[in-house]
Amino acid sequence: MKNFNYDTDDLIVALATPWAESALAIIRTTGSGSIEATSKVFSGRSDLKRAEHNKMSYGFIVDPAEGNKIDEVIVAVFRSPQGYTGQDSTEIYCHGSLPGIKKILDALKSVGFRDASPGEFTFRAFANGKMDLTRAEAVQEIVSAKSNEAQSLALNRLSGGIESKINEVKKLILDTVSAIELQLDYPEDEGGLSHVPVDDILIAQEMIQKLLDTYNAGKVYKDGVKVVLAGKTNAGKSSLFNLFLREDRSIVSEVHGTTRDYLESWISLGGIPIRIYDTAGIRDASDIVEIEGIKRTRNIIDNGDIILYLVDGVLGLQPDEEDEFRKLGQKSNFIPLCSKIDIEGVEVPSGFLGISTVDHTGFSQLENKLKEMVFKGSYIKSGEAVIDSERQKELLERCLTELKLFREGMENGIALDLVAQDIKEALDCLGEITGEITTADILENMFSQFCVGK
Repeated sequence: MKNFNYDTDDLIVALATPWAESALAIIRTTGSGSIEATSKVFSGRSDLKRAEHNKMSYGFIVDPAEGNKIDEVIVAVFRSPQGYTGQDSTEIYCHGSLPGIKKILDALKSVGFRDASPGEFTFRAFANGKMDLTRAEAVQEIVSAKSNEAQSLALNRLSGGIESKINEVKKLILDTVSAIELQLDYPEDEGGLSHVPVDDILIAQEMIQKLLDTYNAGKVYKDGVKVVLAGKTNAGKSSLFNLFLREDRSIVSEVHGTTRDYLESWISLGGIPIRIYDTAGIRDASDIVEIEGIKRTRNIIDNGDIILYLVDGVLGLQPDEEDEFRKLGQKSNFIPLCSKIDIEGVEVPSGFLGISTVDHTGFSQLENKLKEMVFKGSYIKSGEAVIDSERQKELLERCLTELKLFREGMENGIALDLVAQDIKEALDCLGEITGEITTADILENMFSQFCVGK
């Protein structure tokens, strides 16, 4: 089977672990004949060609030309149609020496393997019916997960959470399609349109809408949220940045303009991956470096998902920041904070959240406010099937539109053979989600984003 730049008849090899010095490394191969090809560079106590599926063999990888030992290894054998790709495959567990890994890869390529392209192993698993597209997408999502919750949600998809829901919807639509085709074939049958289960389509619509409602939360867990700390110099941004990180990452000083560039770091807030930025204080500056830092700060603020603007609780809102504060205050992603509320005499103005980085007063309220703003009330339940793929979202929306058109057509008495086209279009959308109907462009775009070796 050939698709875009992936030839599933080739023997392919890739390092499945990072290209870095380590205790152990894993090299993967797959393709019809990969076990026999691997045996050409393997010298062990057992014959690799006769090894059973899921069995490991101890030995050495050797130079096929000269017979010199390259590394002491264990080789696992996976026979078709079992295993990850559905083809014959091997995994070589070797020492994590970079020169040694390169020698093993060179030895394998000398006996017929080529370098795998990104995602080619998972593509073969899809092409051989080992998984549908929703599960294939979840493979890379697990690898790139930024929090425990994101990993759990991706694992649910890999285990078939989305595929199962899509199949439930598909069953309802197929029952309706079958009833329509029967009615078209035998129009004289008693009962007429009453045999068409239109109510099933309403149930299908509700199920699709429920999946669509999870998209925003799913996207948050997948991509994370950019939270920007902004405000004048010495307002407490760096102290709050350190409090979020639970470490002294940013320099805290009474000297104005200490932060001349921005700092950033990933944190997890209640399972939400957050990319938090500590920015240069906004003020009229003469230093060329600080001016550039303030310019970058404004750019980060413009692209932030949530802006936390800190006002020094001791000094209050200063005249030279009023315009900036007013402009940002018009945005829905703006949270004004009054800092240093642990100092006697500081009062929190109306509309502000009070925060102290000394005794942490108000910090839990700030975290709750962030969660509320991130999810906008659309929280997800444990174990719930959640989508975070733009491709899946668009196809579900198209499916929903076609089902609405079908129901409206039925209600308005439009000819059955015409409305039947709408419901078949809806079915095709579901087929695209799982990969029963797809194109080379879609597959190339998806699998090219994978890691090599996955």
